[in-house]
Amino acid sequence: MTTLTHTDFHFPGQTGVYHGKVRDVYFFGENLLAMVATDRISAFDVVLPKGIPGKGQVLNQLAAFMLDATADLVPNWKLSTPDPMVTIGRRCRPFEVEIIVRGYLAGSAWRAYRDGERTLCGVPLPEGMRENDPFPTPIITPTTKAAAGHDENISREEILAQGLVGEEHYATIERYAQALFRRGSELAAGRGLILVDTKYEFGLYNGEVMLMDEIHTPDSSRYFYAEGFAERQAAGEPQRQLSKEFVRQWLIENGFMGQAGQEVPTMSDEYCRSVADRYIELYQTITGQRFAADNAADLARRIEGNVGQYLASM
Repeated sequence: MTTLTHTDFHFPGQTGVYHGKVRDVYFFGENLLAMVATDRISAFDVVLPKGIPGKGQVLNQLAAFMLDATADLVPNWKLSTPDPMVTIGRRCRPFEVEIIVRGYLAGSAWRAYRDGERTLCGVPLPEGMRENDPFPTPIITPTTKAAAGHDENISREEILAQGLVGEEHYATIERYAQALFRRGSELAAGRGLILVDTKYEFGLYNGEVMLMDEIHTPDSSRYFYAEGFAERQAAGEPQRQLSKEFVRQWLIENGFMGQAGQEVPTMSDEYCRSVADRYIELYQTITGQRFAADNAADLARRIEGNVGQYLASM
């Protein structure tokens, strides 16, 4: 099981590095970066102790597919993908919020609703909803963008009052997020899926609001299978999912929700392979393309060579 869970590259012209929960970002001056999608996996804002084989390649290639499929709607940061696990792009100045768009009452929103909440990030929620019911129209529920620990829900009004994003830029972000969610839903529907909810990140590049990071992947999005959705919902049955939620559910069932004093359950090789299979299934389902794993014996050396070659060609 070849996985890449740590990177320590020294690329030509590199000026800095940021190690995130899943991605490591290498900077080249003020305008360029290389984002490495590692095989790390996180849940409840905690990086789990074992990597998932092929996960970084799945995320990077699916994100590239989705960025290309939405580039006519929203300007984005992507320039090139010189390696299966790497995207080279514009270095944006990120806004300090993440934008969650929800079409259905699922995940953490459902857990809050079940516990009696009827307002989420300043958005009133209808009475009488059940888990996985659709909202009348998709809602936007932002969160803070924590450098460490848990992101926190925040309302549009709080974002503006705290000066995290200016009113004009936030209006653009909301418009872009809604357009991206519509396109993502259309792409999913064409492949027999429902885009349930998803996360977007935005920043500024030369004064222009630009889509950053990755979109519509299992790490940032939740999908249901469309076939049988209505029947399962009417019967009160769980929906068939293709997302990272199954990892969260496995953790919950094994007594872990990222809270103090809780220990991550043991992740066997067999379990890690099963997670990898789910990621590959989503990639193939949503793109309609066969996933061709690049099983290099030394992933770090391959990445270093491919990125170095790209930089030399610039």
